[in-house]
Amino acid sequence: MNGEPLRRSVIIANPQGLHMRPITAFVELAGTFQSNVTVLKGGERFNGKSPLSLLGLGAEKGTELTLEVSGPDQEQALDALATFLERLKTEEDVTN
Repeated sequence: MNGEPLRRSVIIANPQGLHMRPITAFVELAGTFQSNVTVLKGGERFNGKSPLSLLGLGAEKGTELTLEVSGPDQEQALDALATFLERLKTEEDVTN
């Protein structure tokens, strides 16, 4: 790790968008890592470990989000969180 945050863009594919259930699952996953997690949308920054912050995203299907992760386990965190969002295509995907 060189101190630079890692970034990756993802497109929300879930027809219901990123609402409370997937946000809660995302926050729980983000909380398993030591790194700081920020979600960017249209120049705004949201705390990726706060469900209240992420509710402000208003991320509907087709929305592009950028994940920004910095910390000791940033590579693992970015991979896991991006994969979670990329695979989130149905409500069943939240719990699987």
